[in-house]
Amino acid sequence: MDTGTTIKVREKVNVVLFFCLFVFSSLTVDAQIKLNLSRNTPIQKLVNAEMAINQLYVDTVDEKKLVEEGIRGMLRSLDPHSSYATKEEVKALQEPLNGNFEGIGVEFNMIEDTLLVIQPVVGGPSEKAGILAGDRIVSVEGTPIAGVRMSKEEIMRRLRGPKGTKVKLGIIRQGFDEELSFRVTRDKIPVKSITATYMLCPEVGYIRIGNFGATTHEEFLSSLQKLQKQGMKSLVLDLQENGGGYMKAAVDVSNEFLQGRDLIVYTDGRERSEFRAKGNGHFRTGKLYVLVDEYTASAAEIVTGAVQDQDRGLVVGRRTFGKGLVQRQITLPDTSMIRLTIAHYYTPAGRCIQKPYVKGQLDDYAQDMQNRLRHGELMNADSIHFADSLRYYTLRRHRPVYGGGGIMPDYFVPLDTTIYTRYHRALQARNVVLNANLRYVDDHRRELTRQYKDFVTFRQNFQIPQAVIKGIIDDGEKLGIRPRDDAEMETTLKYMRLQLKALVARDLWGMDEYFAIMNESSPIVQAAVRLLQ
Repeated sequence: MDTGTTIKVREKVNVVLFFCLFVFSSLTVDAQIKLNLSRNTPIQKLVNAEMAINQLYVDTVDEKKLVEEGIRGMLRSLDPHSSYATKEEVKALQEPLNGNFEGIGVEFNMIEDTLLVIQPVVGGPSEKAGILAGDRIVSVEGTPIAGVRMSKEEIMRRLRGPKGTKVKLGIIRQGFDEELSFRVTRDKIPVKSITATYMLCPEVGYIRIGNFGATTHEEFLSSLQKLQKQGMKSLVLDLQENGGGYMKAAVDVSNEFLQGRDLIVYTDGRERSEFRAKGNGHFRTGKLYVLVDEYTASAAEIVTGAVQDQDRGLVVGRRTFGKGLVQRQITLPDTSMIRLTIAHYYTPAGRCIQKPYVKGQLDDYAQDMQNRLRHGELMNADSIHFADSLRYYTLRRHRPVYGGGGIMPDYFVPLDTTIYTRYHRALQARNVVLNANLRYVDDHRRELTRQYKDFVTFRQNFQIPQAVIKGIIDDGEKLGIRPRDDAEMETTLKYMRLQLKALVARDLWGMDEYFAIMNESSPIVQAAVRLLQ
């Protein structure tokens, strides 16, 4: 083939998205790489382009990578949420939604280059083997993992493994001079989607859902039952920063609040599907407040829209993200996956949840949050403008609500940009605050558990020692992190003390206690409390 022909082929390839998704060519290619150009179809065109690159390109081609980039290129031209994931990415993405993974069952963090056990999972394999909070895992199957600059991902790979397999762990424990050895039998470890359940105040329960996964509804019923036994009559459902998940989980949770036959959500694509309440929910009466922010998306917006449109409760916070595209998961032969948009979500009143986008212009879509901040939308509700054509009405009280993307709350709570200072963010980014907390709890765990027998006593009396604060400031100085002035230092220390207290509570008890303390300073949570009162 002459040089001119080669250049023409390569120019053609630059214009074409070059991979056939499901069709594999049976084309015969002889020694001169003759391409079958007899069938003038888009599919054959992609096949020919892929073969041309693979067989004729001047340099060696990684065909697997070429194929994957081709898939991504096609999906990028569609919408912001159609996507491709490799088989490795699929596994990592699925775990939070599937509700479990297989491993040793510890909550841990890295303190410098050593794995520190925060808590063993209750009833999990590590707890059964005798591993305790505060233990340091320094070796796996005789191979050191501490002091060798091993990545967190590599450590996790060594700790995880199929259910029933055994792994030998080397443990350093305070009070023991020698390294201890434990043999742990790996098992399925639950991944909870509900991150906090507690009584916010008398008769008011609080449930925070982190995502909507396979076990969310079951977890929600358990949380609901727990709070009702404690006298809950009103519920604050926190969906802040909930990026969504499975639609079925969102429908099942919504069902707990609504009357029989109430519309929860409908999808409209090549066909329309409706999802309605069954009338067997466990919290169909009682005050309900749903908390949202700009990162509340997808399945979380289904619940929010159903509660608002059916006038079942009030929504508090800021306008939600606006992710209203329904994806179908298509598993390819090598277990990689395409998530392909097949429909739109609509609230019961008929509002499309999806915010506007232009096909193929993903950068503009990704800048939406910065644009909201720049336009003042996160700080002032008056900065949000809706066209009259986007006005809808709730189904019982006929209150005006608006479409156009996302769910606008009934009670707007502005973003407080003064609480979390630039200085605090810089300390967080370098793990200065987290490492100080880990060292403090590690050094004083026994003393703290003796002094604070229960969380109520801890919450009332504990204050983070000034020595810990000074250590954080000094560590920041060594890294060149300093406040602009005394006012920034004062604002930072007020919030940081609360954060450190919450982190200590998390390490001694769990996430319920962490959020019980952090919510004392949450403007959206406190707004809901005021409304309830």
